[in-house]
Amino acid sequence: MTQTTPLTITMASPTQPEAVRLLDASQALMKRLYKPEENNFLSHEALARPDIRFFLAKSGEETLGCGALQVKQGYGEVKSFYTDEAARGRGVGSALLARIEAQALSEGLTMLRLETGDALAAACRLYQAKGFTRCGVFGDYADNGVSVFMEKPLTGDAAQAG
Repeated sequence: MTQTTPLTITMASPTQPEAVRLLDASQALMKRLYKPEENNFLSHEALARPDIRFFLAKSGEETLGCGALQVKQGYGEVKSFYTDEAARGRGVGSALLARIEAQALSEGLTMLRLETGDALAAACRLYQAKGFTRCGVFGDYADNGVSVFMEKPLTGDAAQAG
């Protein structure tokens, strides 16, 4: 009988090897799906800036996913959200999103926003299931025809519901 190791979500550096592996895989996927001008991902170094909280999801020693919260003026933005292909369907994305929401709340943020791509149907379904709704373009983004913009108001119990 196989025992499942619990999932842990911790703050980490986006430049450590496990994070680099996931970020490289995420960026390779984005490059396959979209033209260069349609990609909005941040570099590994940019994800280490002081306004960004970077998280890794692990099961034991196995790193399964990553995600980040960028603290902006008046809201937080979900960035670099990715689950390893072999770990999809195991609740990694839900756990990461709940941790990002909890971090946003702890920093006094009342809104989470994100930009994803129309070809990422599973990601869009996850975000919708977790209370995100489509919204208009925000921040420095351009309406490029393939980006999907979503937001979720946060309340004290928003992270509990995730």
